[in-house]
Parts: sequence; structure tokens; C-alpha cells
Amino acid sequence: MRWQFRNTVPAALLMALPMPVIAAEAAPAVAADDQGAGDILVTARRRAENVQDVPVAISVVGGETLAAKGVYNINRLTQLQPSLQFFSTNPRNTFINIRGLGAPFGLTNDGFEQGVGVYIDQVYYNRIASATLDFVDVERIETLRGPQGTLYGKNTTAGAINITTRAPSFDLEGNAEVSLGNYGFKQGKASVSGPLGKTVAVRLSVATTDRQGTIFNVATSQHVNSQDNIGLRGALLWKPSEDFKVTFSGDYNLQNPVCCAQIYASVGTTQRPLNRQYAALVARFPGYKVPSTDPFDRLTDLDAPLAARNEMGGASALVEWSLGPGTLTSVTAWRYWDWAPSNDRDFTGLPIYTKVNNPTKQDQYTQEVRYNYEGERINFVVGAFAFHQKIRTSGIQETGTAASAWLLAPGSALSNNPAVLNNVVAINDIRLDNTSVAAFGKLNWKVGDRLTVSPGVRINYDKKDGRYDSVVTGTASNGTRQIVSNDPASASYNDPWTAAQRGVQASQTFEVPYSAWNLSGDINLAYAVSDDVNAYATYARSFKTGGVNLNGVPSLPDGLPALDVAIIKPEKVDHFEIGLKSQFWDRRATLNLAGFWTEIKDFQASVISNISGSNVLRGYLANAGRVRVRGLEVDLSIRPSDRVSAYASGAFTDHEFVRFVDAPCPPELAGGGTGTPIGAPGVSGTNSPANCDVSGQWLPGISHWAASWGGEYNIPATVLGQAGAVYAGYDGNYRSKFSSNASRSLYTDIDGYSVHNFRVGFRTDAVDVFGWVRNAFDRNYFESLAVTPGNTGLISAQLADPRTWGGTIRLRF
Repeated sequence: MRWQFRNTVPAALLMALPMPVIAAEAAPAVAADDQGAGDILVTARRRAENVQDVPVAISVVGGETLAAKGVYNINRLTQLQPSLQFFSTNPRNTFINIRGLGAPFGLTNDGFEQGVGVYIDQVYYNRIASATLDFVDVERIETLRGPQGTLYGKNTTAGAINITTRAPSFDLEGNAEVSLGNYGFKQGKASVSGPLGKTVAVRLSVATTDRQGTIFNVATSQHVNSQDNIGLRGALLWKPSEDFKVTFSGDYNLQNPVCCAQIYASVGTTQRPLNRQYAALVARFPGYKVPSTDPFDRLTDLDAPLAARNEMGGASALVEWSLGPGTLTSVTAWRYWDWAPSNDRDFTGLPIYTKVNNPTKQDQYTQEVRYNYEGERINFVVGAFAFHQKIRTSGIQETGTAASAWLLAPGSALSNNPAVLNNVVAINDIRLDNTSVAAFGKLNWKVGDRLTVSPGVRINYDKKDGRYDSVVTGTASNGTRQIVSNDPASASYNDPWTAAQRGVQASQTFEVPYSAWNLSGDINLAYAVSDDVNAYATYARSFKTGGVNLNGVPSLPDGLPALDVAIIKPEKVDHFEIGLKSQFWDRRATLNLAGFWTEIKDFQASVISNISGSNVLRGYLANAGRVRVRGLEVDLSIRPSDRVSAYASGAFTDHEFVRFVDAPCPPELAGGGTGTPIGAPGVSGTNSPANCDVSGQWLPGISHWAASWGGEYNIPATVLGQAGAVYAGYDGNYRSKFSSNASRSLYTDIDGYSVHNFRVGFRTDAVDVFGWVRNAFDRNYFESLAVTPGNTGLISAQLADPRTWGGTIRLRF
């Protein structure tokens, strides 16, 4: 299957149906920016149709544009797509949201699902960490907005990101690319494809990225938050006839940077006693001083080793068989993920926590079968999907010599004795077996020449078996090593040292099963107003699978885990959307509009609870009452001539917790005593609420306004005897203020910012040489702000890249 182009490649929205892989023809050298105007015909539903006729809100970026704009991972993709949000402090602690929905903000938990599906060559990637790899030989990336699940794969409530790599070719072809830049940036990419015989073709690709970190650690004299990535990919196509083909694919990816540091951002006042807040605690360590209180000095003094080794890979077989009036497709895949971190989770240069590391291994198996029928008035997709995942996490948490003074109440003899909390060790064994099976179908019924009705349905069964086992040991007051237990009957329960250790962390073991059936569906109406104007309306009743808490749960007064909060109920989603797709100016301009309204009942969110009689505040996942996200989106692209192209996309998103009465409190309303009256925000030594009612407040991570825009201009030129084009391009993006905490805080709102990127170069059909500068005006801004453990008032930051610049040479044959 292939795209057919008239004029140029557009920025118009592209349908991503679960049919055979669509191969794109290369754009001419003078028109490499695929965000211009024109027609794209797709045959994804076994007939050629203009993408503008397909009633789905989706954005597409082609491989040529990705390379030109330096978009080599999902994080950078957000600069081109306003409705896509990406937050990451390391690969495992990564959240991808569409229209502000997808994953709970603030906690990583193996027991819940993502609301945004990530697919690479039709293979579903369950853990976002296993999809943070650099793009290798990508043909295009499609971002579908809104619930998905009646057409393919795993059910997702917020949308899906479909990444398609370049297919093997029966014509010998290849490309190579080298980029160099500041901060020691070095990136190389190469791909070669060609026939191995009349019926077999192969493609081999490699990509590698290396860059010095943008933050300097004065404690270790290292630049941290570096990049050190390599990706390998191979595909073998066997095509014995025009009606049958099989594509075997395999890949290996390794990220092994010195990473990941979140640094000092600011200090805010909490309701803790003043002698337990950041300034007083730091004063207990004479001579200690943070290297800088200005985060944009990009300095830190983290004393624990940093590592973020992220290895992933897998293999798949894609079978496509033209059978009767339709196509039978089978996708079989195995994937693995191996995560080996080392963190400093006290966010200081003091030996409070010397280890907080949770190495994780995953194996994932998926099988999907679909049949796509094509008739004159009716076409449909029916399919089945099966998924099994096994996750094993073997973690450790260890405290150091500064823990007693930092974590225990000042003034007590125990807080002055480093031995009390030194070498308190938690060994964590976390296991999840996750199985999901589903059947789905989507019908397209052309009622008349202009109206098409498209109902869809999905039935889903999910089963999860989770186990959490944390064994904590510490030194008792008699010098012996003891289990730190919540059980009042344990021998060391009343030992004063063990009691102090239990207030920091105690042993806990539980197993929790979960299983449920879910039925969901959607209906879509599409109406052709004219040849160039199409309207659509969609209603979807969707769900996000329930789950289990696998980071521990609060303890009851008798020491047993509170298993009633171990299960997370499914999210129930009602989604409404209307849209208009239009082309004008002799189809040199495209304007698409979408309006949406999404309400979620039992929204899966982060909470903090202190069970009555329990000694420890524990964060976990639970269900909020209801949230609402609604907004408008616009996409405009124009190409008045072969010399000029431009685009602009914008989104307005209104968002709030409609009802969430037991949310975690922000730091300014936490850390104080129990009882009444409740103190004013940020007043030390006062009483704090057990939880907070945030109904009516912002959802985290969502800006009310977001936009991206840009363009390119080229003129024919001859350089060194080679005919081609000289070009200049510009891309900008903007986000308004957003909250960076699960419950909005005085200290964690991130101000709005804009980023501007430029490039200039010369290209022919075979060569492209250009220079680039990203974040050209060196805008200092935060990607995220976070409240650090213990509620001392310390706020940590994840910084965005400063200004970077460099050059790229690309060769094609």
C-alpha cells in the first residue's frame, strides 16, 4: 500500500487505521517540509481516499520533517503538536498525555495502564519507558486524539501515537546522516535497503546519539543528564505474490547516560514545625551549602551515583494477505525491557538516602488478528487482540548517616545519633502478571452519497496478579539487625530505634488480584458538505483498565496492609467530538477544526492517605470522583507555491477536577499536626488536613493555551555545480502556565514559555546540508517541578535544554 501525492506532502490530518503498513514516496528535494498543502490519498481501507474525507482528529509528521526539525524522540515531538504533553524525570518516570489525559501525575506504578497507546509498526508498547528510544529510520508519526480501541490493539482513553518505520524496498536505496553540535552533540544515522532475491527484500538501520550533560555536578565533577543512545533495527520482507507478504522485524535499543538529576529549584514554607523545614534542617550540617539557588546556573551536588540504563528490544512478524474482498492482517510480537537505575532521591548533597533504585525487567507478548472487508456501500474491520506482560522489579532503598538529623524530629536524642537511621535497608520484590484479551469491530456504512455512519464496539477482559514484598531491616538499640515491622507482636516493635525506623519505612507484604470485563463502543457520523469540506461528529464510551497498587499501601493500626485501597477501579470515559475538515485556494490550503468534551468518572489519580492509627503517610493511586477536559483545536497549512510553505496549530483546553474530595494536599497545606483548626497555607507549626478537596481546580500538566507554528522558504540555486535549493526554516511553539503537581500548589506552577528554532541549508535530491539552532533565544524554563519527599519545602526541577546549535549532513542514494 502506498500514499499517492498531488502537489506536495501536507500537514493535513492523516487517518491511522489498523490496516497494512502504508509506505510513503519520498518528497522532492525542494519540498521536504511536509507541512504544506495538497492532497494525500490513502488506501488504508482498501480504496483510495483523501485523508480530508476521514473523520478522525489526528496529526501527522513525516520522516523528512522529523529529520529537518531535529525531532528524534517523543519529547521533541511535543514542540510540533500542541495537544501532546510529555513529562519525564527519567525513562521509567515518564508520562505521555494527549489533551491532558493519559497517566496519573506524580507516581510511577507498574500496576496501572497508560491512557495513551504507543505503537511502533503496529506493535503495542505497554510501558512508556520502553518507548522513550530515539527514532530509528522513521517514515512518519501519527498522533490520534481521543479514545481508541474499536479498530485495533489495546484500548486507550486519551489517544494513540503510531510510529511507522520505513519498509524494506526492492530497489537498492540508502541514506546516511551525521550531526555535530555544542555540548559535544554527535548523532549518526544510516539505513540501507534492497533486494535479496525476487521475493525477498531487507532493510538495516542504525542510529546513535551522544551528548554531554547540561547540568554540572560539583560533587562528582561530572556533566550529568547526558545522552548516550544507540538503536539498531532490521526488517526482512518476503513477498511471494502481490496478495501475500510477511515482514519480520527486530530491534535493539540502549540508553546508558549519566542521568537523571532533578536539581534545586526553590524552597516554600509548609505547615511543618519550623525546625523541620529545609532551612533549619540544612543548618544542622555546618559547612553544607547548595551550590546555587538559581536553578538556571545548572549546578547540583547530588552525592549518590546516577545511572539510567534503559535497554529494550524485540521481534515481530506482520502478515498481510489479500483474501477475498478484504485483507487479513496478523501481528505477532515479543518485546523486552530492562531498566537499571541509580538515583539520588533526597535531592541534596547530603547522605540522607544513599540508594533509591528499582531495577525492572519486563517481557511482553502480543497477538493481533484483523480482517478488513471492503464493499461498495459497506466496509468493516473485525479483530481480536491478546496481550500478556510479566514485570519483575527488585529494588533497594537505603538511608545514610545524615538520615537521622534530616528525617527525625529535631531535639530528640535519636535525631542527634546518626546510627539510628544509618543503613536502614528496604529490599523490594514487586511482581506483576498482566493478561488482556479483546474482540473489536468497526463498521462504515455509506447511507447515501454524502453521509456515512460508523458504529464500533469492543469487549475486553483484563486480569492482573500483583505482589508487593518489601523487607526492611535496621539496627536496633542493642546493636543487632532487626526486621522493621508494623506488627505490634514483633519482638523489636517497641525498641525506640526500630520505632523511629518504622516511621520512615516498614516491612510490608501483600498479594492482590484484579480481573474485570468491560464493554465499550463509539459511533461516528461523517458528512461530505462539498468535495472539499467534510464534517464529522463522534461519541465514544470508553474505559481505562483497572489496576493494582504496587508501590505499597497504607498500614492499618494492627500493622496489616490496607488492602481495600490496593485495587484501582477502571476509568469510565464519555467523549464527544465534532470536527470540520476543509481545503480551499485550489487545495493549496488546509484548515481543520475540532471541538471536544471528555468526562471521566473514577479518574485514576495520585493520593496521599494516613489511615487512622497508621504511623506513615503513604502515596498511592486511587479513583477521583470526576474530571472534565474540553476544548478547541485548529490546524492550518498552506503552500502558495513550491517555494513557500507554512503551518500553524493551536489548542485551547479547559480542564478541572469536577469532584475530587480526598486529593493529596499541596506542600503548603501539609506536614503539620492533626486536629483542628486547620492552619493557613504555609504557616509553620499548624494543623494540616488529612487530605484536600481540589474540586474545581486545574488538572496537572495541562496548559489552557498551546500552539506551534512555522514555515519554510526555498529558492533554486546551484552550489559547487550541483542544482538544488537554498532554504530557510523556522518553527516556534508556546505553552501557557500549567500546574506541575498532582494538587495545584503555590510553589509548582510553571509559567508560560515559547521556544524558537531556526535552520538554513542547501539540498539536492542526493545531499542536504544545513545548520540549525534550537531554543534560539536561550529561554530558561522548567519542564517540571516536584515536591521532594518529607515535605521540607524543597522543590526540585527538571530543566529543559538551553540553546543548542550545530550542523547536519544528509546523503541519499
